[in-house]
Amino acid sequence: MHGASDSHPDIHWPSGFSPDHAHSFCQAQVVVHAPPATAFGLLTDVARWPQWAAGVTESRPGALEGTFRVRFHEQAFEVFLGERAEPHRLGWSVVGAGVQVYQAWLLTEVAGGTHVVSENVVRGPAARALDVRSPQWARRLHALWLAQLKRLSESTAG
Repeated sequence: MHGASDSHPDIHWPSGFSPDHAHSFCQAQVVVHAPPATAFGLLTDVARWPQWAAGVTESRPGALEGTFRVRFHEQAFEVFLGERAEPHRLGWSVVGAGVQVYQAWLLTEVAGGTHVVSENVVRGPAARALDVRSPQWARRLHALWLAQLKRLSESTAG
């Protein structure tokens, strides 16, 4: 089982969505050779996600400010912005397809760029089943997303 000790100490978790409450938890990190604002801008440009975020085939604004809809692996998800402290913190709640997710992003300026930490807490029967069948799925997906974020951030900054 995952626990809060697995999480970066500077991640802010909403009530009920810490690693202690997860059916699946994942953390991935990368150093991006670009300023935090560059990576933050890519993360918040939701309309561009299908171009670089593996599995995302559609993304569009939701009915309310701070919401958007995403199609991920042919499943529809509602996303609600939970935290936005530009250019260092992002967090959103995701609901749909038998899961509830909170994804947190922490971007810290370091020498030569930005240290990016992404953490996911997933709850629900679909998350439980997937974590049992393929415990590495979330790590692989996050690694791919961070590799793409690094590539795009560095090409944008360059």
